[in-house]
Amino acid sequence: MTSLFGLEPGVLPEETRRLRQEVRDFLAAELATGGYRPVSDSWIIGCDPAFSRKLGARGWLGMAIPKLYGGADRTPLERFVVIEELLAAGAPVSAHWIADRQIAPGLLGHGTEEQKQRFLPGIAAGECLFAVGLSEPDSGSDLASARTRATRTHGGWLIDGTKIWTSGAHIAHAMVALVRTGPAGDSRHEGLSQMIVTLPTDGVEIRPILSINGGHHFNEVVFTSAFVPDSMVLGEIGNGWAQVNGELAYERSGPERLLSTTLLLRLLAAREDADPRTIGRLTARLWTLRQASIGIAVQLSKGSAPDTAAAMVKDLGTYFEREVIEAARVTGVEPDLTSTDLFTRILAEAVVQAPTNTLRGGTNEILRGVIARSLGVR
Repeated sequence: MTSLFGLEPGVLPEETRRLRQEVRDFLAAELATGGYRPVSDSWIIGCDPAFSRKLGARGWLGMAIPKLYGGADRTPLERFVVIEELLAAGAPVSAHWIADRQIAPGLLGHGTEEQKQRFLPGIAAGECLFAVGLSEPDSGSDLASARTRATRTHGGWLIDGTKIWTSGAHIAHAMVALVRTGPAGDSRHEGLSQMIVTLPTDGVEIRPILSINGGHHFNEVVFTSAFVPDSMVLGEIGNGWAQVNGELAYERSGPERLLSTTLLLRLLAAREDADPRTIGRLTARLWTLRQASIGIAVQLSKGSAPDTAAAMVKDLGTYFEREVIEAARVTGVEPDLTSTDLFTRILAEAVVQAPTNTLRGGTNEILRGVIARSLGVR
């Protein structure tokens, strides 16, 4: 049965079973030999460029990129299976995450041939890491209020302004920035464009934003007359809002929006003091959300842009992630980031990250606004 948002329960093709087992075998071997250290919220804090290159060598990055550009030319649903297994295992995938998740589709959809040839092979190999510059100080999730401006100059543009909460900018080789190139208009959605800024470069300062535990993932990026040549404009000048919204469907709809604390749930379920009713309830919720996430992946594979459904799944998924943490806290275990006990450490990592769950990728209030507009009640 089709839902109000045109979302049907997702079903993965039978042929993905073999691929799933290949990923599980790889992860088991890597874990046994110390190839990676499991972490909670691994797509945010699990940064290991060497591990990313291992995935690239196996064809598990840029899976939906055509072979012409160095990709594996596989389906979005096969990619879904791979990232689902990586997230469930707490594998360190944050180094390549943004490049693989939304920059690659953005380049395929809007990039020039030169841009595709330059960046896509590196993304597929895990050797070209990207950041995305969207949020700005004092703007929250209101992307349309962007004040970072690009001014026309000979042969390109000069960017001035600030982006904040920029994930992985300190390790990125490039970033895609949403900038204002013209007047906002009545809707404020006009006059926005996307530009590729290679890093490091003159006029771009990357300032670290440390987490409460000292971790470094977020950054403030300050542009001071940073030059971007015309060849690095992504898509059409003035079409940035439409392009970003298409990319946000990839950002908000993936299984990372409900699997960030799955490793914690698995560890909780293995404990003798776990409440079976709680585990059953959480597992049922996870399964339902997973079916919806697969349904969105199916729509994306057909070329649709299920923006509203993606907003709905992200809203529900991030609250579920917090529920898992609350259930784990009931055990009475004191979170400790330095503990040698895996459950204790993973719980601590999840607690530290919890405040960001309902913020990143758009606050839940913004997402509900998206849903309300589609229902005609806003």
